[in-house]
Amino acid sequence: MKRYLVFALVGPFVGGFLLLLTTTYQSGYWTQTSLGEVGKLFAVFFKTLQYSYLFGFLPSLMIGAIDDILVHIRRIGPGLRMLLVGLFAFVLASLTYSSRGPDSGAVQFILYGLVGFVPALISSWLVHKYIKEPQPMAAPT
Repeated sequence: MKRYLVFALVGPFVGGFLLLLTTTYQSGYWTQTSLGEVGKLFAVFFKTLQYSYLFGFLPSLMIGAIDDILVHIRRIGPGLRMLLVGLFAFVLASLTYSSRGPDSGAVQFILYGLVGFVPALISSWLVHKYIKEPQPMAAPT
């Protein structure tokens, strides 16, 4: 249960911030903005944080479920599990957020993929580091 709590708390927070950074980059905000305007970015982030949790809660729990399934497979170590969870989240976020229009491309696919990859990787690492994981049962002989 603690695993899902970590994914539900960390995923939408980090993912919402990365989604905000990605959309501002895609819109060209950073080409015309000075460092003094960065405060506005954080203001927008904290004003929209409730929506990050509203729309990111269930996807984060789904990624947590994938992590929970993989932790019970004996052959998959913690490093590989974190990578697999991150890659799965990368693909899902890329397909969910990126468009398929004339402005699509590799940069857009990678940026939106990182919106899923980074929170999943951080959440999986936090679970591995701070929450006791169940040991897989040995096969009866």
